[in-house]
Amino acid sequence: MRSRPPEQKPLPATLTVSEGRDRYLNENGFTLEGYDKKWTPASVFGLSFSIPNTRKHRLAIMRHDLHHVATGYGTDLIGEAEISAWELQKGVRGVGFYVGALIASGALMGLIIAPRRTIAAFRASGTSASLFESELTYDALLAMSVGELREILDVPHDGAALVPRRLHSNAPPLPAG
Repeated sequence: MRSRPPEQKPLPATLTVSEGRDRYLNENGFTLEGYDKKWTPASVFGLSFSIPNTRKHRLAIMRHDLHHVATGYGTDLIGEAEISAWELQKGVRGVGFYVGALIASGALMGLIIAPRRTIAAFRASGTSASLFESELTYDALLAMSVGELREILDVPHDGAALVPRRLHSNAPPLPAG
């Protein structure tokens, strides 16, 4: 088995959001079923733990994953800090205190471990609202192209990330072949 390349290119704008989400989930070892579990696995600095998957958390994580698809920010520690800063600037109204605190703590962590990239992500958020504040249904979002999603989120055609995305340390290796 070969190891996963350390960096990934942004997802093509021509994919449907559903296809992009499925690629994102697969490359990170996540599943659709994970959205419905009572607890969500998490890890920070190599320490794995679980957090409660409340109703608001479930809805937020589904849209958070689409933010990853649109922006190209990774799921490693710095990538999560970037997406948290990007989301914080775009708006987290409606996600509740618990999810809002997770996003704010991710952005604050980014200011410590990668301040330039975190600040750049905050500034790159543009003027449109996040998907947390969108009135579009999840199914409507899945049906559009990644390019259309980027357009409604005010994200450049090739994503917002300044560097290729890196995956979290527990992401599965690519299959041999």
